[in-house]
Amino acid sequence: MAQSSIEWTEMTWNPTTGCNKISAGCKHCYAEVMANRLQAMGIDKYKDGFKLRIHDDALLIPYSWKHPKIVFVNSMSDLFHKDVPLEFIKKVFTVMNENPQHTFQVLTKRSDVLLKYHKELKWTHNIWMGVSVEDDRVKHRIDDLRKTNARTKFLSCEPLIGPLNKLNLKKIDWVIVGGESGRKPRPMDVDWVLDIQQQCEKAKVAFFFKQWGGTNKKKTGRLLNGRTYDEMPVMEHLEEVIH
Repeated sequence: MAQSSIEWTEMTWNPTTGCNKISAGCKHCYAEVMANRLQAMGIDKYKDGFKLRIHDDALLIPYSWKHPKIVFVNSMSDLFHKDVPLEFIKKVFTVMNENPQHTFQVLTKRSDVLLKYHKELKWTHNIWMGVSVEDDRVKHRIDDLRKTNARTKFLSCEPLIGPLNKLNLKKIDWVIVGGESGRKPRPMDVDWVLDIQQQCEKAKVAFFFKQWGGTNKKKTGRLLNGRTYDEMPVMEHLEEVIH
């Protein structure tokens, strides 16, 4: 695990690492770049670069955290990759089930696998399940997510590379929007962002604007309408733990 600079989480936990590209949002995958860099540095966990690997030893890590954390699960992979066995996914879910004081944010581009497996998994309140939706071509992922038993459901529209008009936000609790960063980022139109923000406001869905992106994301910042949008879903499970 590691502290994270990602604005909508606190730390990352990677029981699997590695992945492969399946849609346009994957073109400039930051995780692939980072994995190759860590491989070059001689980090054992990334000795195979961005090849999918399962790390059973990582399953013990959340039990050692003394204070409640917000955790992005598999920032360097996809838990619902077709080559990750259901039995291992169940082990990851057991860890999350047994640590209700922490909030676990799981994000996938493989909504078909998620939908196939969701009834086999225990969805406690502390597990937030999201799908990546970078443009209109993958809006079907939202429908797959909506059909699952996840208690809290969210969309990550990052990198946003096209408009997302007329989103069906029924049963969606949170939407994250962000532009692409890196050496050759694809541009994000301000009107695309404003439209999603207005759709969320109308549907009373929490909206989080992560960044404008670009070659210098610090310079472009994350202001929208002259303010920052840091809305988060209600963390009902924390109230349950306290009471």
